Amino acid sequence: MTERRYHNFREFWPFYVREHADPANRRMHTIGTAIVIALALTALVSGSGWLLLLLPVAGYGFAWFGHFVLQKNRPATFTYPLWSLMADFKMFFYTVTGRMTDEVRRASDDHQDDARHSGHGA
Repeated sequence: MTERRYHNFREFWPFYVREHADPANRRMHTIGTAIVIALALTALVSGSGWLLLLLPVAGYGFAWFGHFVLQKNRPATFTYPLWSLMADFKMFFYTVTGRMTDEVRRASDDHQDDARHSGHGA
């Protein structure tokens, strides 16, 4: 079975959400993104540019742990690096504003509807 290709961020977002259905995986992403934001702000305020070297370690370290250990799937960043970065920040803000659980439900329901209409199981 070939992997579906996404042509824009709007198509990619529901896929990204489904790849983060596990709440523990989302928590790891939220922790990592919060650390990235804190490090970036600290580097900006303090002028300590070396802190920027820690951004990928914090961001990817927590996220990849969430995928490989908790959700047991492959991070979307390997195929869609820019959209994954954008989606990670969108997911972070949806999470801290309490909207991410509904977004996961909606993406899952839409995917199941698409599978039923195409004649394939979910």
